[in-house]
Amino acid sequence: MRVVLQRVSRASVTIDGRTTGAIGRGFCLLVGLTHSDSEATVDWMAEKVTGLRLFADAEGKMNLGLDEVGGGVLVVSQFTLYADAAKGRRPSFIDAARPETAIPLYQRFVRALQARGVDVATGEFGADMQVEIHNDGPVTLILERHA
Repeated sequence: MRVVLQRVSRASVTIDGRTTGAIGRGFCLLVGLTHSDSEATVDWMAEKVTGLRLFADAEGKMNLGLDEVGGGVLVVSQFTLYADAAKGRRPSFIDAARPETAIPLYQRFVRALQARGVDVATGEFGADMQVEIHNDGPVTLILERHA
């Protein structure tokens, strides 16, 4: 599982001119899943994301978590995180999990975040989405967990 996490002042997803998910302060998570990912993998990632302290405290240090700032999470599926562009000019996506595997894991990840008390907004798996990200900082992390 690969997640690109961006701390945001706001973020949203629009599909066919309709906003399907939006948050204010929090994290935008671009989520890629691969063949070896499991329920344990997504549960670990949900725990990792919700435990990160990436917001400034009174002294300006990254010392506060989502729960302490009332932050939300926008989760956007992105199979292209598993693109392999090493050869040729067109990337290969064979390392990305097929929808029949990825969709249930994606949904479990969203539920696992919600179970940890986080307000979660989402895009739509497999849709052509317009994602608006107002990166705060900028702060961007790449999180990865292998099964």
